[in-house]
Amino acid sequence: MRRFFRNPVRLVPFAFLVPILLGTLLLMARWATAEHVRPPVVTALFTATSAVSVTGMAITDTPNYWSGWGLLVITLLTQLGGLGILTVAALVILVVSSQLGLRNRLLVQAETAEFGIGDVGRLLRRIALTVFACEAVMTVLVAGRLWLSYDYPFGQALWSGVFHAVQAFNNGGFALYTDGLLAFSRDPWVSLPLAIGAIVGGLGFPALFEAVREWRQPARWAVATKLTIWGSAVLLLVGFAGLLAAEWTNASTIGQYDVPGKVLASFTQIALSRTGGFSVLNIAALQEESYPLLIVLMFIGGGSASTAGGIKVSTFFLLAFTIWAELRGEPDVTIGHRRVATASQRQALTVALLSVALVTAGTMLLLLLTEGVRFVAALFEVTSAFSTTGLTIGLVADLPAGGQLVLTVLMFIGRVGTLTLGSAIALNTRRRLYRYPQEQPIVG
Repeated sequence: MRRFFRNPVRLVPFAFLVPILLGTLLLMARWATAEHVRPPVVTALFTATSAVSVTGMAITDTPNYWSGWGLLVITLLTQLGGLGILTVAALVILVVSSQLGLRNRLLVQAETAEFGIGDVGRLLRRIALTVFACEAVMTVLVAGRLWLSYDYPFGQALWSGVFHAVQAFNNGGFALYTDGLLAFSRDPWVSLPLAIGAIVGGLGFPALFEAVREWRQPARWAVATKLTIWGSAVLLLVGFAGLLAAEWTNASTIGQYDVPGKVLASFTQIALSRTGGFSVLNIAALQEESYPLLIVLMFIGGGSASTAGGIKVSTFFLLAFTIWAELRGEPDVTIGHRRVATASQRQALTVALLSVALVTAGTMLLLLLTEGVRFVAALFEVTSAFSTTGLTIGLVADLPAGGQLVLTVLMFIGRVGTLTLGSAIALNTRRRLYRYPQEQPIVG
């Protein structure tokens, strides 16, 4: 057992299990619910897992089912899950770099430009300062808007601002309103700060810090930063244009809005659909062609070492560049005058295919456990859970306990699985002193 835990990567799942179990116990208390009744174990476990994994998917009417104390527990679990992921990611990278030898340590430091062996304390302080500063700005904007324009009492406006700011930056999706943020779909003072906060939180701090430091010279960014920043921009623009076109005449979503309202609602929904999980539109009323778009965006997710889930933007675009190089017959995959290591290509392919397998298996289980469920609805809920996005068509609340447990497991795997897998691959990298003869199997 001691040898098993000697590998620090194996501690990651257990590090997240502890707050999940503690949160489950706290949410099972009578004072955690509005009616002061003890909630079912599955409900408490699902909600705690959703909060710690910063998913935001709910099987209850969050603002009416949970008491103020219950909502406070959810907020603290979300903050812990968001900060914990970033901290664990940083520490795992540091541990990996310290076990790969001097040459590889220098390569890791040159690539990330942040994760130096002697800078752990400074790095973690920068992360905490960035998180709380962004959340403070969102809180001021949202709370001020609710207080001054919606006549909320100051205390209620402040609590709403804090709650949604924490959820947005940490890419959670819990809301204090039964219909999500639908009431604010055309209010830029509420929806835009939360959308921008979710985008920033979903970039990942290695990419964010380097982009801010080298904003005058983006050509000097590391490959991972370029893939994350420019890839996120491409996904945001493509998703925005796709959703706007698909929902333009849909009276149940944006069809009834004026042009500025259509643009704002579509942009914020796409920004929040990739990672954040808030809904500013009625997701159950979307056009059929909008669901594949959202499923793909959720599956890709956000940046590495961020609060977002999915296979990660850098993984997706690395595979895209690999396919492009293969189609062109190029011997190497190059991005920005840099040749991508073969090991990185294999790792990206491994993460992507394992994620496809998990989503497929989860969808099959959900269809087996639940009668009368459409395939698209099951795939949407499973992808949302695995990618820790939190959007829902409304199916999750009606699932049997078995189906809800499937989504609970997927949320946990989606949060810690790819991080653990990627780090484990790096730690297990070793050189052989021999190579077998090469052969080319028929492909296609």
